[in-house]
Amino acid sequence: MSVSIPLKSSKLVSWKPVRVNVSYYCLVPNASTIHKRSFCYTNLFHALLQTGRLQQTLAGCVERNGVGLHSGKLSSVRLWPELASRGRYFEFRCRSIPAAVEFAQVSPLCTSLSKDGFRIRTVEHLLSALEASGVDNCRIEIEGFDDKEIDAEIPIFDGSARTWVEAVEEVGLAVATDLDGNSVEKMAPHVNEPVCAWRNDSFVAAFPSPAVQITYGIDYPQAPVIGRQWFSIYPLDNLVYSTEIALSRTFCIYEEIEPMRNAGLIKGGSLENAIVCSASKGWLNPPLHFREEPCRHKILDLIGDLSMVAQSGNQGLPVAHIVAYKGGHALHADLARRLIMS
Repeated sequence: MSVSIPLKSSKLVSWKPVRVNVSYYCLVPNASTIHKRSFCYTNLFHALLQTGRLQQTLAGCVERNGVGLHSGKLSSVRLWPELASRGRYFEFRCRSIPAAVEFAQVSPLCTSLSKDGFRIRTVEHLLSALEASGVDNCRIEIEGFDDKEIDAEIPIFDGSARTWVEAVEEVGLAVATDLDGNSVEKMAPHVNEPVCAWRNDSFVAAFPSPAVQITYGIDYPQAPVIGRQWFSIYPLDNLVYSTEIALSRTFCIYEEIEPMRNAGLIKGGSLENAIVCSASKGWLNPPLHFREEPCRHKILDLIGDLSMVAQSGNQGLPVAHIVAYKGGHALHADLARRLIMS
């Protein structure tokens, strides 16, 4: 069970300097300090503020096909332009499933959206690319190759968001207009008081900030080649995302593959769509795209999961300094729900 706790001030937690790359330092909270404290502060809220930009959509339709990571099945995904204020949503078997956190479902090792008994799995990489690229309104049509299936899965491709970023670049962006042909200003959620969701020694928190900044930490003592990593990115825009985050691939530990497959997962997994490390032998399919590629991929996932905060074609990712340690899809969704509730 997870617990969501608002923090009155960042001064209530201890901070330590951590080297996140060769060029600069950032401050990250001490997880042990956060989870041992108890806070009670109810005047928590966020506001939608103007961005000075107009809502956008795709300038044309683009299609990609591929195999799902967990199902191992082929699917076809078409991205269509959509009217302003419609937001992002999936269409599957003539059903519409909004890309919103209220439809998010807890799934092992991925984020799923579910409505009326139909489910779309592994949506996080696609939503991450759309959010970061500024595709605010989009109809995402997905087709499986079995008419009886009530589940579909977004293709994994190489395990990163590269394919989706390139798909957006292929057709370009256009100003989204409503039914009357009017453009709509894009709004963004701003965090006015810190908020945190945690589970044991893992947490993800959002602190007030004038711009979007993300700091992420991971710790894999069972895989020394990964170990403990921190990475921070600021500011976050589509160029920084496409070069520093989108290329980072999903990763796994070799010794955990058999248990995952026995659980019915990663049926479509291979050395072509994930970076795999062994506890004793290190990386089995180098080279990495980045030294901290696993940590960067966590940021990719986080952006996709928090994109589900978006409403009516507005920005989903909150204007905040988001700090996470040993997080995952379920914890990311917990924070997204907390932000909407506030």
